[in-house]
Amino acid sequence: MVGIVIRPFLFSWGQRNLHVTTPDPLGSIVWRDLTVANAEQICEFYRDVVGWKSTPVKVGEYHDFNMHAEGDEDGTAGICHAQGANANLPAQWLIYITVPSVEDAANRCRELGGKVLDGPRSLGSRLFCVIQDPAGAVCALIEPPAS
Repeated sequence: MVGIVIRPFLFSWGQRNLHVTTPDPLGSIVWRDLTVANAEQICEFYRDVVGWKSTPVKVGEYHDFNMHAEGDEDGTAGICHAQGANANLPAQWLIYITVPSVEDAANRCRELGGKVLDGPRSLGSRLFCVIQDPAGAVCALIEPPAS
């Protein structure tokens, strides 16, 4: 699976992705993460409940976590602190879906009665945003890596 950079520094899978030459097909779910106020506690919860291993990722003065399923070296998901640029992200599992243009998709979301909750903003060399559909479901949209 090809991942994304949640923040400019984050996750080994994301750093590797900055050099990806073959992007995932448009419409693919390329990552999932959870942004919460108590990331350490929630990291421990998923370690104990589903058996994920965690790798801390230094983020300034604190650590976020790359979570790994058994045998998965690249990472299954991220658990992040709701701080800084991510302070306004909803506390729910967030999937990231590739779109050709985040700006165009955000505008279309608004036209169709949805909301843009965060962004568009940069993630390394990519653009992303978080949207809410008219039913209230939330996801992130991200552009493929530049070719």
